[in-house]
Amino acid sequence: MGFGSYSTALNMCNKIRVALGNVEFKQLVGYVEVDETYIGGKAKNKHKGPGGKGGGGQGGSGKAIIRGAVERKGNVVARVIKRVDRTTALKFLREVVSHKVSLISTDEAAAYHELQRHTGLPHGYVTHSREEYVQGVVHTNTIEGFWSLVKRGIVGTFHKVSAKYLPLYVNEFEFRYNNRMNADFFGAAIRAC
Repeated sequence: MGFGSYSTALNMCNKIRVALGNVEFKQLVGYVEVDETYIGGKAKNKHKGPGGKGGGGQGGSGKAIIRGAVERKGNVVARVIKRVDRTTALKFLREVVSHKVSLISTDEAAAYHELQRHTGLPHGYVTHSREEYVQGVVHTNTIEGFWSLVKRGIVGTFHKVSAKYLPLYVNEFEFRYNNRMNADFFGAAIRAC
């Protein structure tokens, strides 16, 4: 029994992913974590870390960049971006974070330096380069957990995702995360279409 071609199935899945990205959006409040992750690239292009082992640090060379913000015990918002700089960070934060936020937690990335001065929003950060991952209520563990789900989904389920279609897959992972407690998950997905 056939259902048509692979390209037809892929096209239909992508239309569903577009619809999932158009679900009603509410700005994040409370404790919000913001971070970026890099997707793609080839292992042979990774630079050597300290001691000549592994790939260390961040590196966007040949990789797609996703910035995300997650409300602790709440929803996530993620977007594919072109650059990791202060301008795109501030634009993203103004779009997705409410002025009623209790605290924005980030890592030490330069894009977030003086965040409080530029936005007026409370900001705390952890310094991963000094192996500091938690400082009181300041951490990025929740958003790092979301990145883990995205990366495992891409590598384990989809195997490869082109940069052209990455925003659609990000829509899907965002929808899945935001509806993780929804008993009518499938119904919510159908209603989004």
